[in-house]
Amino acid sequence: MRTSVAETLTEAYGIAADPGALFEEYLDFARDPANTYRGTASGEHFTASGFVFNLTLEKVLLCFHKKGQFWVQFGGHIEPEDDSLLEAATREVKEESGLANLRPLLPYPAELNRHELSDAFGKCRAHWDVGFAFEATEGEDVLVSDESEDVRWWPIRALPANAAPLLGQRITAGLAAVDSLMTRDTGISSGSNVTGRVPRI
Repeated sequence: MRTSVAETLTEAYGIAADPGALFEEYLDFARDPANTYRGTASGEHFTASGFVFNLTLEKVLLCFHKKGQFWVQFGGHIEPEDDSLLEAATREVKEESGLANLRPLLPYPAELNRHELSDAFGKCRAHWDVGFAFEATEGEDVLVSDESEDVRWWPIRALPANAAPLLGQRITAGLAAVDSLMTRDTGISSGSNVTGRVPRI
């Protein structure tokens, strides 16, 4: 990638009011030359994902993951052709949802989450995920990729019972980041007027 994970995190969280407890751990992991985007000897690596909200920010588009057997946001591995984490997240969302019109709510990550993986994920033992927030029109056609069994909009206040662990907390953190960064005097323009639309959940 032309823009490294460390550069993205430093730029993004340098303007955040609260970078979160994982920020320093992510930076250390990103700066370790032994760690690559695709994998390490320990089976841990970075991934990029996207939380896709409708225009009122009251619903989120999720896929039912075939390996994990849970509802989760779209995301996956960073490919060599991805110039940035945002580009990787955008590509993953479009590939797994079929959405053609996808708009980032922020140019920076909305939240961070490191999670262990089950044996169903093969050699991958843990993902250091970098989550971005997007918006899309709810009526746009979606598709189900080979990695999923279903794709569906869900109210953020009524997520499915078989959602991925901590999905609700991640969505809450992502919306809080959108609300915080878009209402502070940061000079950021996402191209979308989200101020005042973020629901309290």
